[in-house]
Amino acid sequence: MMSSKFENPSVLISHLKRGNEEAYKYLMTTYHRLLFNYAISLTNDRAMAQDVVQEVFLNIWRDRKKLHESYALKNYIFKMTYNKFINQYHKNRAISSIERAYMEALDESIDDNNTELLERKLALITEGISNLPAKCKETFLLSKKEGLTNIEIAAYLNVSTKTVEGHLTKAYSLLRERVGHKIKHLLFLLFGKTKRA
Repeated sequence: MMSSKFENPSVLISHLKRGNEEAYKYLMTTYHRLLFNYAISLTNDRAMAQDVVQEVFLNIWRDRKKLHESYALKNYIFKMTYNKFINQYHKNRAISSIERAYMEALDESIDDNNTELLERKLALITEGISNLPAKCKETFLLSKKEGLTNIEIAAYLNVSTKTVEGHLTKAYSLLRERVGHKIKHLLFLLFGKTKRA
């Protein structure tokens, strides 16, 4: 089978540089779902994720002559996906200095050595959120996903702000056990910057 020759990343890159359309099809078939899932974890928006991934593949083909056989291909396209997400994020909204600091910290965590580690941590934190106790999970998602303040959550759930704070503290504690202390960076990837109480 012709595509089997492309399993070696350096061979695949070599064929891409020569404009081999079969190599390009193999690249898209192999990486599209993986990149789309990664982009979803960044954007939390299917349409935006699709746009980001499409742009990544278009750019790879357009700039194929600049590729180098020594590239760690998977990490290279994950990094490109991250950069496209950041560009889209900048276009879609003005960001604060705090958000910019988060983004810079995130950028440091997505390099050639630990893209897969980041994937695993995002999967762990997503799983961790789904496994939180019911009230704890509901409070956490209202805070992080919906962007409600503690006071707004308390009013919505008809509980005290102390109760809300307790649920959030518990959620953070449980999630830190899974992914360590860079939890804020990971939550920013999943949900974006949200309002603080």
